[in-house]
This record gives sequence, C-alpha cells and structure tokens, in this order.
Amino acid sequence: MREDHVGGCLCGAVRFTASEKPDVVVGCHCSQCRRQTGLYYAAADVPVSAVSITGEENLRWFQSSDEARRGFCSQCGSALFWQRLGGPAISIMAGAFDEPSGLSFGYHIFCADKGDFYEITDGLPQYAGRA
Repeated sequence: MREDHVGGCLCGAVRFTASEKPDVVVGCHCSQCRRQTGLYYAAADVPVSAVSITGEENLRWFQSSDEARRGFCSQCGSALFWQRLGGPAISIMAGAFDEPSGLSFGYHIFCADKGDFYEITDGLPQYAGRA
C-alpha cells in the first residue's frame, strides 16, 4: 500500500494528502452529522500536521458548534473534513479517500442520537456518546 493517503471532493477542486495512515473509520450518528450527510458521518482521524490540501481556495469551513467546524468543497458541496477547534487531529470523510484506501471501520459514536430509520447491524462497538 502507498505511504501517502490521498483523496478529494467529487469535482476534484479540493484534494488532500495525508502523510500518516489514518486511524480506523468511526461512524458518528449525532444529529449534526446526520443532517450534513443524510445518514451518518464515517471519517478517520489524521494529525493536522500530516495533512496538506490543494485547492484550498475552494474549501469552505462552517463552524457547526462552539467546539467544531466542518470543511466542504464550495464547488460541488462534498463534505470532506470535521475538526475540533484547536484540536490536534482532523477527521477526513472515509469516502473522500482514493481507493484502495486501506481503511477499516472501527466503531460507532453517538448511537443514542441515531436516526429512527436505520439500524446498526455490523457488530462493531457502539457508544451512546463519545468513545
């Protein structure tokens, strides 16, 4: 598998390179993530210092709460990033990585807030709030 993990948005206007292997994919079922994605947010953490972005002029950030912001492409609307304000890591949407990604799903968070229209049946650990 390659050392750099690369990906980008649907239209290609924003591309990223993660020079460190992302952590496991985490599914967040909170209401904000569900509203942003339509189902749940599946993302993997990488240290901020290990991520470089090209096409930053097309990247927009929305501060979705007092503690976090979400990054998306201003051209195609693809959700790409979630970042705790001042935090050492950035969460990158798993589906934004080019394949083969080498990623694996690890667990689910905020399951107490999940939508009433689906079940979590993959057998992975589930947490009511943060893990």
